[in-house]
Amino acid sequence: MKQLLIPTDFSENAWQAMEYGMELFKNTKCVFHILHIDSVMEIMEDDEEVFTTAGLMEDIAIKESMSQMQLVLQRIKRLPPNANHSFVTNVVYAFLVESIRKEIVDKKIDLIIMGTKGGSGLRKFTLGSNTGDVMTKIKCPLLIVPKNARYIKPIEIAFATDFRINYSLNVLDALTKMVQMNKATLSIVYVFGKREALSEQQKENKEILHDYLKEIPHSFQAIQGKNIEASLQEYVKSHGINMIAMVAKNLNFLQRILFRPTVKEISYHTHIPFLVLHE
Repeated sequence: MKQLLIPTDFSENAWQAMEYGMELFKNTKCVFHILHIDSVMEIMEDDEEVFTTAGLMEDIAIKESMSQMQLVLQRIKRLPPNANHSFVTNVVYAFLVESIRKEIVDKKIDLIIMGTKGGSGLRKFTLGSNTGDVMTKIKCPLLIVPKNARYIKPIEIAFATDFRINYSLNVLDALTKMVQMNKATLSIVYVFGKREALSEQQKENKEILHDYLKEIPHSFQAIQGKNIEASLQEYVKSHGINMIAMVAKNLNFLQRILFRPTVKEISYHTHIPFLVLHE
């Protein structure tokens, strides 16, 4: 049974991300762990009155959040029932990253599913945002669902890479499972600026990918363009890509694709889910 973690701030975008997850795993037995984290205030003063006030604030915050969580559960009950799915809720008053790490260990989480705030999707996404922190600081596969993403079965998945890193078994296993679950076709998309031959290390990494993925339909695509984001956008559009996968370890490449879009017409940030894989 899959264990899925859904961090929520009770926004519509968080709800849409959970709905996407329910559709994606509709034929899979899953437990959805819905987690809301009320951020802890850092108290530096050793003052009894300050701590008392902080304690009252925590009680109020938890009470309000538990009421909001009940509304989420009521909304779930109004959906068509799915015998494969069960839901567990948790409200904590703590730090975001530490709380999610604990949840992953305690609940043996397989995948985190999160939304992004705002109509610009990932365009205004930053490394300091909540989703950015989860992506870069927590070693668990993460599915990022932009605000405008609507569920379409991901039968065309693109794995964007520059072949510059070694691919661990965790990365390859998570990627393969997503492809197989959806009976999808996988495109390994190598996007680059100026034309140059692959290094020996890049060739070796490419060969490892090819060998590991031999049981699933896949192809290698090389895309050249001065603007990597624009080149990827064109590929996504022309090949009907429904999901983009990347490796978190390759931070420079990840930042280029997710955090620094420079062309107005780039829209994959707003409607294509991103699967971020970890070692």
